[in-house]
Amino acid sequence: MANADLNLPADAASGDDIKSCCAAVYEHAAARILLGDTLHPGGLALTEALGKSLGLHEGSHLLDIASGTGASAIFLAQRFGCRVTGVDYSAQSVDEANGRAANEGLADRVGFRQADAERLPFPDQRFDAVLCECAFCLFPDKTQAASEFARVLRPGGRLALSDVARDGPLPPSLDQLMAWVACIADARPVEDYEGYLRAAGFDIRDATRHDEALGALVDNARLKLLGADVLIGLGKLDMAPGDLAAAKEIAAEARQAITHGQLGYAAIAAAKPA
Repeated sequence: MANADLNLPADAASGDDIKSCCAAVYEHAAARILLGDTLHPGGLALTEALGKSLGLHEGSHLLDIASGTGASAIFLAQRFGCRVTGVDYSAQSVDEANGRAANEGLADRVGFRQADAERLPFPDQRFDAVLCECAFCLFPDKTQAASEFARVLRPGGRLALSDVARDGPLPPSLDQLMAWVACIADARPVEDYEGYLRAAGFDIRDATRHDEALGALVDNARLKLLGADVLIGLGKLDMAPGDLAAAKEIAAEARQAITHGQLGYAAIAAAKPA
């Protein structure tokens, strides 16, 4: 899981440490077992809703930020007929995503490349739409990331962002690097996310809450964590005991935070002025 101490406070790790650790965790088989293929609350149902808010169609070119192994990008290309370019910090995830696109017969209009969301390797005004699902809170420099979203989006283009939203102080146990990786430690209030986007030049069109989707994801992960010891014993899950214990603690604390209204999930639709 990368050469980082997962018990370090988030503010003690460098931006590159955090990004490397996140990439290593999300490309690990354990993440697929615990979180499922889409790795974000709401699954493909919420992805479809975000695609509709983007106004995707056959002529659209979508940029999927932190695209992982390509589940959302491939789904949106099939659902709306659009072209999709995905970027992810993990080279392993990019390779897997390109393989999946080829297997689905979509290699002519769906492709993935390794890139940093804070330094996108594209010219200005390249894309019609930008999607970022459950990843913005992981970016150490959110101001720079939002500026990059705006730079590569054409005037009049749309942005859809979904992420964990914090609505109050969190327990100290949720302020570790592992909690950061789990999209919790640096989650912000919805108003903060909107502030980053406005500062980058976006107009906010809509913001909706999907707290139940986050609760369902955490509950499902907690159930799987209960059986993780058995899977480790059978050799079907490669996870260090210390990481497993930390994951169980974070999942339990996250469930409490959701129950108490301290954590939720939000989707924001925005547009770059024409």
